[in-house]
Amino acid sequence: MKHDIVILGSFVVDLMGRADHLPKPGETVKGSMFKLGPGGKGSNQGVAANRAGANVTMITKIGDDLFGKVATDFFEEEGMDTSYVFKDKEIETGTALILVDENTSQNSILVTSGACGNIKDEEILKCEDKIKGAKVFLTQLETNLEAVESAVDIAKKNNITTVLNPAPIQPISDELLSKIDIITPNEVEASILTGVEITDMDDAKKAADVFIEKGVNNVIITMGSQGVYVRCNGEERIIPRYEVDAIDTTGAGDAFNGGFVTALGEGKGIFEAAEFGNAVGALSVTKIGTAPAMPTRDAINNFIINNTRN
Repeated sequence: MKHDIVILGSFVVDLMGRADHLPKPGETVKGSMFKLGPGGKGSNQGVAANRAGANVTMITKIGDDLFGKVATDFFEEEGMDTSYVFKDKEIETGTALILVDENTSQNSILVTSGACGNIKDEEILKCEDKIKGAKVFLTQLETNLEAVESAVDIAKKNNITTVLNPAPIQPISDELLSKIDIITPNEVEASILTGVEITDMDDAKKAADVFIEKGVNNVIITMGSQGVYVRCNGEERIIPRYEVDAIDTTGAGDAFNGGFVTALGEGKGIFEAAEFGNAVGALSVTKIGTAPAMPTRDAINNFIINNTRN
């Protein structure tokens, strides 16, 4: 049985180019390939959750333009509910310019939010019943903050498990943090939000202490090659990364979050859900792209079986 995940987040069109190195300021680099496709942190996380087995409703906003059609066509192909994909008549669909170093798999990204940065309060109110009926509500910071705050308020008042992936990083209030059940930053985002410079797991523990003091109940900090730090109800664990051949790390964090909320919606505890999200993230970096690289549930299950930890 699929469980309902509601995601408020961005949709942007990814314009991705790969080259043997990232250009320095003022440098023009000849690329080896170019690809256009669906993207945005919210959309990527929604696709990850959908392919992992969740019943996903996306709340986002697109322009009345060609790139907006990329969104609706893609969501429909994925079998995702588009009832709450709003359309802006004046502002264009967002874009993300992604440069990938094909030797290191590192990337640089410039995001223009476009329409999904203009979600109105009245549009969030239209989603109220859907948010109330969710198993898990997930959001990020790539839409306008007012929309995030309004949706989180609805989730909080209705005791819906609320997950915040605070990316792209920007200042957020302690009031908003206090309404979040689970926060899922990477080490850079956690450092900025807590003021703790994070280089290792001991630093992650200190940052988690700050989040707890601000009222966040549970903390997950993804730390790339070092693994994932998880704090839940005073208990903490370090989940090691899976050893895979990384081709493109662009959507790894989004894959993790989509997998994580899927497992939460199925009733798994936070530690088990983080393990599942970790597997989804690992699989995603073995393919090129963001949304197109998100793995199916069968692929995830097979990967976990074949990589059982001792």
